[in-house]
Amino acid sequence: MKDHDTEYTLNIGGKLLSLKKPLVMGILNCTPDSFYQGSRKQGEMEIATRTNQIIEEGGKIIDVGAFSTRPGAAQVSEEEEMRRMRLALEIVRIQQAEAVVSIDTFRHDVAKMAVEEFGAGIINDVSGGNPEGAFGSEKSETTVADFCTPADGTQENDCAPVLDKEWHGSVPYILMSSCGNLEDTMKFFAMRIRQLRACGQRDIILDPGFGFGKTMEQNFDTLRRMDLLGEFGLPVLAGLSRKTMIWRTLGHTPDEALNGTTVLNTVALMKGAAILRVHDVKEAVEAVRLTENLTTEN
Repeated sequence: MKDHDTEYTLNIGGKLLSLKKPLVMGILNCTPDSFYQGSRKQGEMEIATRTNQIIEEGGKIIDVGAFSTRPGAAQVSEEEEMRRMRLALEIVRIQQAEAVVSIDTFRHDVAKMAVEEFGAGIINDVSGGNPEGAFGSEKSETTVADFCTPADGTQENDCAPVLDKEWHGSVPYILMSSCGNLEDTMKFFAMRIRQLRACGQRDIILDPGFGFGKTMEQNFDTLRRMDLLGEFGLPVLAGLSRKTMIWRTLGHTPDEALNGTTVLNTVALMKGAAILRVHDVKEAVEAVRLTENLTTEN
């Protein structure tokens, strides 16, 4: 269970964002092929409506993605990702100028544009620091070496090529693992954290990567033991929203997975999650409020 005496803060452009109380990150997908149909927002009005909805329902972070990472998704060129991302960020800044914006990308130039042109405050690197991406599918075996060792066998000091060296360290970074079991995930995190610290990276958020490179059993085992990630002394993000582990287990579709998402979000909060990354902001905010009443001593 989360230690409520621990208060994490993130430096977002010189302003401190407290994670003493878990925060909700609302997903804004400006893509045509995200796995959950309800999250696909491409038109200007759709993006504006979704931006305002996230904030009005209590979300504190808007996570903007322009490249679908679902298994089997079509590859998107950097130029197309950049075009989609710029369009979305222009609208987000008009609608919610002060919102904390997270950029879901593994591409350096896309991240650089978002930070320098639109003041994006967090980089959400789904690749785990691999410049080729690490969009794992459900598979039976994943080793730390698959994601921690470059092709030439050397260990590079900079394990986050998505970040720009000019502001490396000043922008919070979400480090995701595509390792299968929790033991490999923790080894991966230990290695990457050392490398990031050596590069001067200050704020690091850990994402165990539900749905990436894991079997169904590994997904649930990772959630079951997610509190072990607290050993790193860093905030943990849980991205469970409408994932396959929910709807396939229950025998329905992503469109029907809201109830299951809320259940597992609640478990994640009890296991120490500091951020919930979700499609359904209102329900996640309510889960945070109710769970806080269970875990806060009077």
